[in-house]
Amino acid sequence: MGSFEVTGGKRLKGSIIPQGAKNEALQVISAVLLTDEKVTITNIPDILDVNNLIELLEGINVKVERPDRHTCIFQADDININYLRSDEFKGKSGRLRGSVMFAGPMLGRYKKAFIPKPGGDKIGRRRLDTHLTGFEKLGASFTYYAEDGFYYFSTEGLKGTYMLLDEPSVTGTANILMAAVLAEGTTTLYNAACEPYIQQLCKMLNHMGANISGIGSNLLTIQGVEKLHGTEHHILPDMIEIGSFIGLAAMTQSDITIRNVSHENLGIIPDKFAQLGIKMNLVGDDIHIPEQDIYEIETYMDGGVLTMYDHPWPGLTPDLLSIILVVATQAKGSLLVHQKMFESRLFFVDKLIDMGARIILCDPHRAAIIGLGRQYKLRGIRMSSPDIRAGVSMLIAALSAEGQSVIQNIDQIDRGYQYIDTRLQSLGADIRRV
Repeated sequence: MGSFEVTGGKRLKGSIIPQGAKNEALQVISAVLLTDEKVTITNIPDILDVNNLIELLEGINVKVERPDRHTCIFQADDININYLRSDEFKGKSGRLRGSVMFAGPMLGRYKKAFIPKPGGDKIGRRRLDTHLTGFEKLGASFTYYAEDGFYYFSTEGLKGTYMLLDEPSVTGTANILMAAVLAEGTTTLYNAACEPYIQQLCKMLNHMGANISGIGSNLLTIQGVEKLHGTEHHILPDMIEIGSFIGLAAMTQSDITIRNVSHENLGIIPDKFAQLGIKMNLVGDDIHIPEQDIYEIETYMDGGVLTMYDHPWPGLTPDLLSIILVVATQAKGSLLVHQKMFESRLFFVDKLIDMGARIILCDPHRAAIIGLGRQYKLRGIRMSSPDIRAGVSMLIAALSAEGQSVIQNIDQIDRGYQYIDTRLQSLGADIRRV
């Protein structure tokens, strides 16, 4: 298992282009199962999670052409459904939570589907009830095989219906959407997720012949159709990576330009970093972060300590709270981070405390950060990445710290960030993969 050796304390300079959005890629790539015609997807991030998903598609006999590392042409015209019950599929899908999104398209098109026990980040309980209940309401029945750890779904034909989702789950919404587009009649999804990833999936499905209205809202109406066709789709830049680079620039006192960010799809992300005192300039569709010695966290109008928390879109995505937390350690002022969704995501702060950060972990969901205002620099240590976002937060901390840090288990980082070491080296970072 690989590690990063990082020597921190260097100011970086230059421009960087964000990769394609990981979360969108996992959804739109799964959607190729809905048609027997060719689907071309561009701006695919070259990361472990996405490459593993493509490998799973090849395992069920989807034809895949890859003209370059960021473009794929898929054709699902000869599917081997039985592969989904194989030990090989269960083993591979166990490394990847995104594999659950095969179920919706398979159920809609082939009337049966399998969901193995999903893998992914170990950040707390991540239930599948929204997916299962949604499929049931569309007319599917399921059996859970405890000895094998998978769900088997079947239906004589999905029927459109009204459903109020118990939570605005992004993957749950995507999975139900992909089943409903081929169901008979009208499906109404209320309390649906409306993140840009879902909006992009809806637009792609409509280009394939689906009939989805309400895109961008939490009330989606899907008129079922008999067949979908091929299409071409371009993936948005990754908003989480853009936020990571904004935080990196501030922590390392660097002058960095993030190019082609699709600013209209970033929502409140730039505003949240601005609340930490980080200066940014929007130049066309680029974000320029100038060198900044001190950034000061805002307070509420009555002088109260600022709180940042995750919330369904258009609120702040939970994937950026780990980044915001580490950036606050070198700000001037205090911040309370409230991670509502996942109860294990803040446990990596013990490593930041070892580096010299002033953080109080109040409980599994809340951490109070007392910013050092660069009075005392973080110090390099040896640490291990528990999940994608914590891993990048540790990397940002290491790049700003004095001395050398070693980050182990970097497969977690590679799952979500493509070529992160070489891209940061091009900005002047001292980082080495060993």
